[in-house]
Amino acid sequence: MASLEEQFEMAIRESKQLARKPDEETLLELYSYYKQATDGDATGSRPGPFDFVARAKYDAWKSRAGISRDAAIEAYVKLVNHLKAGG
Repeated sequence: MASLEEQFEMAIRESKQLARKPDEETLLELYSYYKQATDGDATGSRPGPFDFVARAKYDAWKSRAGISRDAAIEAYVKLVNHLKAGG
């Protein structure tokens, strides 16, 4: 069985090749788990109210605060596998 790191790398590649583009909410979920896994808890200040995309991404990432790297990787891999299965 592949290591957690190998599973993560594979899921990253597979997320870019999904048959259907996920909806915005799912994309934010993927982004937040990816950022938590790669950068840890969100840092910096929250983007301004008129930068809608950056603010949504920051808020999604911030919502994962305290989740361990391994837990974020596992959640990311699980979500990508669900999307690959047509979820």
